[in-house]
Amino acid sequence: QTSFYGRFRHFLDIIDPRTLFVTESRLKEAVQLLEDYKHGTLPPGVTNKELWGAQKIKQAIIHPDTNETIFMPFRMSGYIPFGTPIVVGLLLPNQTLASTVFWQWLNQSHNACVNYANRNATKPSPTSKFIQGYLGAVISAVSIAVGLNVLVQRANNFTPATRLLIQRFVPFPAVASANICNVVLMRHTELEEGIDVLDNNGNIVGSSRIAAKHALLETALTRVVLPMPILVLPPIIMSILEKTSLLRSRPRMILPVQSLVCLAAFGLALPLAISLFPQMSEVST
Repeated sequence: QTSFYGRFRHFLDIIDPRTLFVTESRLKEAVQLLEDYKHGTLPPGVTNKELWGAQKIKQAIIHPDTNETIFMPFRMSGYIPFGTPIVVGLLLPNQTLASTVFWQWLNQSHNACVNYANRNATKPSPTSKFIQGYLGAVISAVSIAVGLNVLVQRANNFTPATRLLIQRFVPFPAVASANICNVVLMRHTELEEGIDVLDNNGNIVGSSRIAAKHALLETALTRVVLPMPILVLPPIIMSILEKTSLLRSRPRMILPVQSLVCLAAFGLALPLAISLFPQMSEVST
């Protein structure tokens, strides 16, 4: 976990969509196997590979703080399969005002539910904080997206082709700024109260507002990097592909091809973004 590559491999395991198909009985088996290992009562013949497989299943499905099963669409392993249709919707060309508002609202609603389902639950947080962050993210995303679309429509010196290309990039600044807004609003109490800091042995030695600033900044940067490949690469790739004779002669193929491009970009962006920073960071005393 100290190297970027190590974290990247770790998160590829956690976001593996195959864990979505794990049955209740298989999950119970995995949890029981890990409990046996912890208490030194492992049945004979259990291999390291089986133990790591059980660990992967538990990490993907069960919340580490509450020990409750996370609802399937809000697991990290479900983020790409359930999030891709929303990304495709965000990047649809010739958006109306209503469709822009709908897709931005749906995207922030999905993000808010994923954030809440995977939150740090060691300290109780009031539901009002979650609602405040959610409303702030939705309002900022919708207002920026609608505002930019109106500006592009009114820019008379753009050709229709240029206008269409610029409109395709509108979702990125809207989503990135809304993600920052979401993080700051949902976690601003950390800036006021500080977060626990530990020594080398893992003992809590106090609470630090400076450490909280570092943590929030790293989280916000991750939330800006995450939508970058998802919302910037597909418009560039699609503008090139739409000029090919294959898609010109078969316009019905555009949506399926765009969906595949979005899925590939999403699959690359998520592990890259969440591997940027270690989950435990160091700060100078």
